[in-house]
Amino acid sequence: MRSAILWPTLVALGIACYSDIRSRRIPNLLVLPYLLSGLAADCYLFGWSGLSSGLQGIALAMLICGPFCYLRGMGMGDLKLCAAVGAWIGPRQLAFALVMTFVSGALIGIAWAIGTRSLSRSLSNTGDLLLGFARNGIRPHDSIVLDNPNAFKIPYAPAIALGTLVSFLAF
Repeated sequence: MRSAILWPTLVALGIACYSDIRSRRIPNLLVLPYLLSGLAADCYLFGWSGLSSGLQGIALAMLICGPFCYLRGMGMGDLKLCAAVGAWIGPRQLAFALVMTFVSGALIGIAWAIGTRSLSRSLSNTGDLLLGFARNGIRPHDSIVLDNPNAFKIPYAPAIALGTLVSFLAF
């Protein structure tokens, strides 16, 4: 039963990683059919409880990743990819996958910053972001956002893929 969930997930995450690294976009043409097929597979394999689990996975992804999109620190493609993964694996496994995604993202970000010799700039930006939250409340920063062409950005689909794959090993 797990392979019915694992293989489509591996394919979708592989394509998402390739696209995100290459063009910094995760296409809706990939994510939306993957999400809908996840709900259909849940319903087929587990009935109404499976559909409920898939919908809860989507809701959890929106609840946890939505604020990062609002703050413009995560793209909508990343959010939709997390929601689609949630549709396939459900809320319990997704919660673990998202923790592993955030750890993977942090490690990838640190490695990227060291590799591009921008670690001090990244740490300074983190301090500015946290100071801005303390002064102005939780809202998008003026310059540390995805919309800024000069902002330090990394493709996040690889972190989502790593976190999700680790969750398959744990569950």
